[in-house]
Amino acid sequence: MFRTALRNVLAHKARLLMTVLAVMLGVAFVSGTLVFTNTISEAYQKSSARGFDQVDVAVSAELQEDTGDSIGRTPELTQALLEKSAKVPGAASALGVVSGFTAIADQDGKLVGGGFQSRGGNYWGTEDARYPLVSGHAPSGKGEVLIDAKTAERAGYQVGDTVRLSVDGPVLTPKITGIFTTDDGNVAAGGSLALFDTATAQQLFGKPGTYDEIDVKAAAGTSQSALKAALDAALPKETVETTTGKQLADDQAKSIASSMSGLKQGLLVFAGIALFVGTFIIANTFTMLVAQRTKELALLRAVGASRRQVTRSVLLEAFVVGTVAGATGLLAGIGIGAGLRTLMGALGATVPDGPLIISPSTIAAALGVGVVITMLAAWLPGRRAAKIPPVAAMSSVHAAATTRSLVLRNTLGALFSAAGVAVILAATSMDGSDGQAPMGLGAVLLIIGVFILTPLLSRPLIAAAAPLLRVFGVSGKLARQNSVRNPRRTAATASALMIGLTLITGMTVMAGSLQKAIDKMASSAISADYVVSMANGNSLSPDVDAKLKATDGVTVTSPLRNAPARIDDTTEYLTGVTGSAIAKLTDLKVDDGRFEVGGAQVVVDDDTAKSHGWKAGSSFTVAYEDGAKQKLTVAGMYEGNQLIQGIMLDNSALAPHQDDPTDMQVMVKTSGGATDATKDRLEKALGSNPAIKVQSKQDLSDDIAQMFTLMLNMLYGLLAMAVIVAVLGVVNTLAMSVFERSQEIGMLRAIGLDRRSVKRMVRLESLVISLFGAVLGLGLGVFFGWAAGQLIGASMPTYELVLPWARMALFLLLAAGVGVLAALWPARRAARLNMLAAIKSE
Repeated sequence: MFRTALRNVLAHKARLLMTVLAVMLGVAFVSGTLVFTNTISEAYQKSSARGFDQVDVAVSAELQEDTGDSIGRTPELTQALLEKSAKVPGAASALGVVSGFTAIADQDGKLVGGGFQSRGGNYWGTEDARYPLVSGHAPSGKGEVLIDAKTAERAGYQVGDTVRLSVDGPVLTPKITGIFTTDDGNVAAGGSLALFDTATAQQLFGKPGTYDEIDVKAAAGTSQSALKAALDAALPKETVETTTGKQLADDQAKSIASSMSGLKQGLLVFAGIALFVGTFIIANTFTMLVAQRTKELALLRAVGASRRQVTRSVLLEAFVVGTVAGATGLLAGIGIGAGLRTLMGALGATVPDGPLIISPSTIAAALGVGVVITMLAAWLPGRRAAKIPPVAAMSSVHAAATTRSLVLRNTLGALFSAAGVAVILAATSMDGSDGQAPMGLGAVLLIIGVFILTPLLSRPLIAAAAPLLRVFGVSGKLARQNSVRNPRRTAATASALMIGLTLITGMTVMAGSLQKAIDKMASSAISADYVVSMANGNSLSPDVDAKLKATDGVTVTSPLRNAPARIDDTTEYLTGVTGSAIAKLTDLKVDDGRFEVGGAQVVVDDDTAKSHGWKAGSSFTVAYEDGAKQKLTVAGMYEGNQLIQGIMLDNSALAPHQDDPTDMQVMVKTSGGATDATKDRLEKALGSNPAIKVQSKQDLSDDIAQMFTLMLNMLYGLLAMAVIVAVLGVVNTLAMSVFERSQEIGMLRAIGLDRRSVKRMVRLESLVISLFGAVLGLGLGVFFGWAAGQLIGASMPTYELVLPWARMALFLLLAAGVGVLAALWPARRAARLNMLAAIKSE
């Protein structure tokens, strides 16, 4: 049986080629994902570990927990604490670390590196071992700065040049006094690092006389653990914590691995979808191969082979196919992993240097996935093959599906579909987070149910295309009959395309609906002409609001500040605004009371008010960051949204309780409205700072649209693999169907059907099957998009279903194109069959 199985694989290698390709693509996706994420993770971990070479023990402040009416505050690491750390037995030296956001503009005024990776820090003394100088000297005073060598190279800076910087809004123009090298992971990843002298850094980052961290270097012969123990004994445990350099490196490695894990899992989900689609092709291929070899299998049964041996022979063929597909997929995946890394560099993303990582687990996963998926998909056809009676097969009587089996299949499909719809409808009535798991379960049940029912659905849906097919005469009629001749085969082929289009359509519906909801939210909630914020989401200096107020044409401004507070033994975040201006800058729906902010009067969003049992006129006591308490009164309740929500009070009431008031954004209204000239005037007033965004409501909407477009394009790209596999399935099914119907095609040719008509027949058959799968996919996708929207709508009042008719029409056209392209080779092969040889074939 082993030799028989191998001989069958070699005899049918052309017919198994598409199956190998389908599995290979899925395996390549899996192994490419593993190679890429492992390589990137390893490179970042090694780069990060080098950054801790100068740290034996790090001393950091321990955040105090919120208790009762008090807000937990972070203790300060003072100069006295640094000096005490340096004198601990076993310590060679200690230095203070100060860091914060610092944007560097290139010579064209554009931001260098990613906004979130633009950092600033302090250079310790005149020679800092953490940052070896390539040229120049240490900075001194606010007018001098160092920049890293990679940033200097990218931006074209040299020692002596003046550079434009921004820490929290206002533009600084210090002179570059030196360029340094660093193993900092952010710089290795394409970010930038600017260093000031310690006093300047403390002043710029709002930490005068204090540090973010104290790094202690061990004396010769002292281990990290021994130094840590000495520091623990000498320093106050209730306010500081100590960590060894090795532990910091290990924690950073875990953090990197965790962040890469999300990317890995996301990519593997799409690889799984491609493999799942591939199972339809494998099952279809082996079903057709078994059907074409019924006499051969029956002869094996007649000479003594058991049912189990016949099943094993089919599974052995699948094992060989899976092994070949797994090995070729692994090689392709290694190429994909290397290509993705190169692509990241081409797109401007910098990745630390490091070798390509091909771990044993990646090799095992690639081969295991290839073999297991193929054998699982081939098991049912193998089992069916073993159940064919020898006498029936020897007389060419194929075992057709019995009425009982069809009734059982349709009943099962109806039950799965009904259960899926019921669970999804139940999930739509739940709260957002509670309904996610039931929604996913319902979607899986419904897809399984529709797949089982697809043979039943194929006849009426394909019959609906009969009037159009009549236009093509005999070829159209034959194409329709061939499409429904074997409903199970048609169903398996169409289902592969259905799954890909279901996901693509569902995500397109959700993205379009969300985009419109957020556009509507922005236009209805904000009446300001512009919103000013930092590019990376950091806070703004209060100077920004002052400069905007003094700009010509500006009529009203209000900064928005966030501050934690304790209310009823829970932590809430207060939003500080300019009470006299906020009503002119927003257009929020007031549900109770009046929209009035000032003194002890506040306004609260509905959800917050409901959680505390408040209504207009209610009073409550708030405990601020500094421990002070104040009684506030709810003047009104408004309908909050994702852009504006929470407790609003006047900044004049909030600011006295903040050590370092900063603004998250500033809302601006102008006399001339939102125009290019006004925007340009505001940007110039802020020093044309690349780290600050001045956005109109249209700009906010465009940003959101760009984000959704990018997300959709990425998802389309990832799902393209599943669609390619589905195309291979159509090609494979048609090619094997042509081989199976060789005698029939020969007879048609003999009675007058020309080659052109044969080609048209096969193409139309492919077109009908592809469009059948597309219609099912679009229908399911719209339903899933609507259902997911119901969950989102519970927390987003402006959400409404938007059907992207143009996109859906495009998807149908693409499905039709898939059908036509997939039929090119099978149609050509059918038309070129030798008429007499085909008639003689069995």
